[in-house]
Amino acid sequence: MVGVTLEQAIELLTAHINPIDETEDVTLLEAIGRVAAVDYVATFDNPPFDRSPLDGYAIKSSETPGAFKVIGEECAGDFFTGEVKSGEALRIMTGAAMPKGSDCVIRQEDVELDGENIFVSQRLRHHENYCFAGEDIKAGALLVAKDTALTAAHVAVLASQGVAQVKVYRRARIAIASTGDELIQPGTELSAGKIYNSNLYLLAGRLIEMNFTPKILYNLPDDVDACAARLSALEVDLLITTGGVSVGKKDIMHDVVKKIGERIFWRVLIKPGAPVIGWTCGKVLGVALSGNPFAAYATFELLTRPVLAKLTRRADIFYSRGRGVLADDFPKKSPGRRFIRAQVKGDKVFLPSRHESGTLYSAVGCNALVDIPAGSDKLSAGAEVETIRL
Repeated sequence: MVGVTLEQAIELLTAHINPIDETEDVTLLEAIGRVAAVDYVATFDNPPFDRSPLDGYAIKSSETPGAFKVIGEECAGDFFTGEVKSGEALRIMTGAAMPKGSDCVIRQEDVELDGENIFVSQRLRHHENYCFAGEDIKAGALLVAKDTALTAAHVAVLASQGVAQVKVYRRARIAIASTGDELIQPGTELSAGKIYNSNLYLLAGRLIEMNFTPKILYNLPDDVDACAARLSALEVDLLITTGGVSVGKKDIMHDVVKKIGERIFWRVLIKPGAPVIGWTCGKVLGVALSGNPFAAYATFELLTRPVLAKLTRRADIFYSRGRGVLADDFPKKSPGRRFIRAQVKGDKVFLPSRHESGTLYSAVGCNALVDIPAGSDKLSAGAEVETIRL
């Protein structure tokens, strides 16, 4: 099989997964980073009453300038039940409800105080220093639209309407694992022929950065039956694995997929990371990535983020494209479509010195991939390139 283009691979993968429909009710703070499952509409004006925006005195603007007798005091949270009459003033604090009879507030530092009386030397306008009910939110206003990824600002607005529980979609169930008998976990002694499993931490870490809580399976053995039994028992939405996808003796994922599911495609026409397997097992979508560290990283970003965006209804997960100008040379020709790591600063695109698919350290600090079209010659500093921001 020759393979599919990146765009075809994304289309095939997203066609085999549906947005999560199951919902649950969570607290306001638990809702941050989750996706609203319903519209939230304001049930009352906020603020719910006319109020003072500062510390001062509530008076009638038509009587300024002039002298006023202070008849009382109202702090935020109190409520003055009387009325401010002609020649009277009520001392009022920020956020307190405007008393009946008053239509403006003079700040306390702008008055002359003489016992129980104040003198206002300036003329105030009708509704000067005056906040109206509903100034922030009107009853009936849409506060949060369904399918919105909730931020602290969203939950604060909901809190201002007295909402304590938020209906959100359940969390995505994602599992991640690596194949390879050569892999060992950090913290154990490195013996001859073994390497530490960095891929697992790279991809699981990226999922955590995107507010997911992946189920980590760690290392799967290079045994088709054992691996198949482990994966077929999973109840997840998305299964991401690294390793075992090429044509070597221990590239077992081809046989594992045959044993427990159906293959959607094998090979994507890009470099690095071409030998990707897209597959399904019942309701589980599987994406098997290369075991080379940067190849796994690049194809994770390019292929699984569109899947995650659809699954979770979070458009913000999908990467964005842009243009930039190379600050460094890229000395290799690209007969096929190639993605290289880069750091974008403004309109400048900086390249590290190493680009091998098996190297990882040069990806530290990178925030983008450069999309180099098939058939491209060497690239020189000053060339305009297309970038994918990560």
